[in-house]
Amino acid sequence: MLSSKINLIVGLGNPGIKHEADRHNAGLIFLRQLCLAFGGKLSGESKFFGEFGKININNQEVRLLFPTTFMNASGRSVASVAQFYKLSPENILVAYDEIDFEAGVTRFKQGGGHGGHNGIRDIISALGGEKNFHRLRIGVGHPGNKALVANYVLGRPSQSESKLIHQNIEDSIKVIPDAVAGQWEKAMKLLHSN
Repeated sequence: MLSSKINLIVGLGNPGIKHEADRHNAGLIFLRQLCLAFGGKLSGESKFFGEFGKININNQEVRLLFPTTFMNASGRSVASVAQFYKLSPENILVAYDEIDFEAGVTRFKQGGGHGGHNGIRDIISALGGEKNFHRLRIGVGHPGNKALVANYVLGRPSQSESKLIHQNIEDSIKVIPDAVAGQWEKAMKLLHSN
């Protein structure tokens, strides 16, 4: 895996109190926890179509973004920040809910397709087909039937699932300094052994 440093961390989700605890907002929950852990603050930024902030990790400035365009139109927000700061896809980490993993499983990945995730699909499209950004795939489980996925991800996890997801998010935040520094093998080894 490339030793690219991370300059932008994106947390995907849907805006509004109604969606705050949805499975689909796992990426946003991660981003807000990361922001708290490193003393940052997210504020509305219209030119980026989202909430934007900055944190400092090991003397490296890292930008944070929550696209408030709703999940399926996340790409416009991500592309606007990438263009403004002249970032390559390799400098971007996108955190999002992953139905192919059970709650309690969270993994890093670089590149690949969208796996049916509309937020990731839109980001790939907005970046001109570039897929080589990093991903933090936060497991939320699968309803067992493809037809039930849309309602499932827009629903809230059970108490036990929520506990696992939040534990995964805490574990992920512990290894973010390694990921930001481009030490991907170390970050993956630590996170994937949980």
